[in-house]
Amino acid sequence: MMYYLIKIIITTILIVIISEISKRNTLIGSILASIPLLSVLAMVWLYIDTNDSTKIIELSNSIMVLIIPSLTLFVALPMLIKKGFSFYLSLLISIILTIFAYYLIILISEKLGIKL
Repeated sequence: MMYYLIKIIITTILIVIISEISKRNTLIGSILASIPLLSVLAMVWLYIDTNDSTKIIELSNSIMVLIIPSLTLFVALPMLIKKGFSFYLSLLISIILTIFAYYLIILISEKLGIKL
């Protein structure tokens, strides 16, 4: 139980730090947010939990394929805000579009025989 608490605390602290830095300097905040910290943390936690390099390879490959649909959010959100939609509505629409993009990539991957 203590191990899970430590994982939660470390992950939460990183998110809060990035958010606070972004308030002062969006460029530095953007750089920190664009570093795949969550992916790296997930791989570290997975390796500590399983000691299985194969699982790390599978996770890394799946993340690589799924980066493409995740970009949908970062393209749609600023476009919708610039079009005059409120932030929260823009965020909601962007998330829905991103979910749809994930769904499409997963379907296409399955059709091509790519295991995610």
